[in-house]
Amino acid sequence: MIEVLIVVAIIGLLASIVLVGLGAFRGRGRDARRIADIRETQNALELFYTKNNSYPNANSWSALETALTGANIGVSKISQDPLGASRSYGYGPGPVVGPGPQSYALRAQLEDATNPALNDDVDGTVNGVDCSDTPSGFYCVQF
Repeated sequence: MIEVLIVVAIIGLLASIVLVGLGAFRGRGRDARRIADIRETQNALELFYTKNNSYPNANSWSALETALTGANIGVSKISQDPLGASRSYGYGPGPVVGPGPQSYALRAQLEDATNPALNDDVDGTVNGVDCSDTPSGFYCVQF
């Protein structure tokens, strides 16, 4: 009976070590999804631009989703952050020139503030969007 208890205790200890170790991998996976979501939204914005000669003049992610899904460009929804309401993506249109904004910035907050993708993104404030890498870990793209 004591041997069984020892085996169960060892298995429990090993399982807890494995589960703690997997937490970092899950965070990296969510960060990879965030970067892919931003790239996917860029593609939708380019379709919108091709049709309208400007980018959407939206002031939030939900307003951007409404503009893109209502533009009849084949986009039925845009992605939300994997953690839901606790984090959200950001969008900032550039200045209105002619028919509308001719530039934009997209932002996602990564869980790993040392992610190598942060070395190649836009930093500072772009079109009213905070894109600072530290301490927030904001990954931004601009066009």
